[in-house]
Amino acid sequence: MDDGNKDGRKDEVYSKRIRAGKRTYFFDVKSTKNEDLYITITESKKSTYNGRASFEKHKIFLYKEDFGKFKEGLEDALAKIKQLIDSGEYPEIESEYSDVNFDEFE
Repeated sequence: MDDGNKDGRKDEVYSKRIRAGKRTYFFDVKSTKNEDLYITITESKKSTYNGRASFEKHKIFLYKEDFGKFKEGLEDALAKIKQLIDSGEYPEIESEYSDVNFDEFE
């Protein structure tokens, strides 16, 4: 069985792709050699320069010891956005992508 790794282990456990306008986000759960889990979050944006298409990518690595703090921070930021929209201070986002449910990533 050839899974792309020399040592025969499969490091990609789960992958979720989300298309959002000109950007695509990838949430990948991976495993280390010691079978610890971590997440990579990749933003990929297509750009064109002189008629040639390329993809600009930004990636963050989130390790298991930081999962709780990251989730807490994201939930706080999303709650603040909801509060600001509900108060009328900011307009509601008009987009087919505005109804993202982050619970599916738990």
